[in-house]
Amino acid sequence: MTAPLDPTLPARHLTSTKVVAVRGAELEVRDDIVVGEEPLEIRAAGPRQEPVDVAVTMRTPGFEADLAIGFLTTEGLLDGNEILGVDVGDPGFMAEPDDAVLVRLARRFDPSRVAERHFVATASCGICGKASIDEVAVRAEPLPKGLPVVARSVILSLPDRLRGAQAAFERTGGLHAAGLFETDGRLVAVREDVGRHNALDKVIGSRVHARELPLWDRLLMVSGRVSFEIVQKAAVAGIPIICAVSAPSDLAIRLADRLGVTLVGFLRGDGFNVYAHDVRIDLRDLMAG
Repeated sequence: MTAPLDPTLPARHLTSTKVVAVRGAELEVRDDIVVGEEPLEIRAAGPRQEPVDVAVTMRTPGFEADLAIGFLTTEGLLDGNEILGVDVGDPGFMAEPDDAVLVRLARRFDPSRVAERHFVATASCGICGKASIDEVAVRAEPLPKGLPVVARSVILSLPDRLRGAQAAFERTGGLHAAGLFETDGRLVAVREDVGRHNALDKVIGSRVHARELPLWDRLLMVSGRVSFEIVQKAAVAGIPIICAVSAPSDLAIRLADRLGVTLVGFLRGDGFNVYAHDVRIDLRDLMAG
């Protein structure tokens, strides 16, 4: 059963196009549904401060406020600065006002932080071209050791639970997803985007809105592979367990080990690999005898 689309999503989240569909010896011209991809300009400002340009990222329209807040949070740019609200672009000058967002903060935003980080964002790889690994590894609060401990059955259930909540993927096949779950497998939030890092920022931004960080008692399930950046963003938000249907990179494994994050890859069917900190997954039944 296909999950219903969120009625608050903009029409540009999904669009229609003509395709020539070839199936064996048959040809058909028909309509097809494809995922939207548009630039989003993220800016930030404190009281009586001129807006500071932070980044432009390619994203799927929808949940712009969550994405902007999640991005600023996971990239370590807020330093505890309180978020007062998010404004979209001026409809008097922009055909699509939600292609630009301004995050309003309680204190002045330091523009030097942006210059230091060298942000260049794309949908495929996230933030590229940073000067060094040290710039990427923003400070993350240490995760509680050991806890939570999650049943193997819960880990195995996450791919189906995530796919069941991917409304746009079922219609397009062209989106990544990030899902946040309780330790018993109940879904907390899911977001889809052409960029897996954007999907995660949207999820984390939604939890910042709800004032729930750090997410020490949550599980993250992502579609596709796990990059260094996915581990970094999750760790900054306090997520102790990351699961993915595909493989992690070697750098992602090293960072997970360093930050105390449990990292699970190739989560498919009845199996998975644990690459770091397996103590958070209850495997006692497999070790008996």
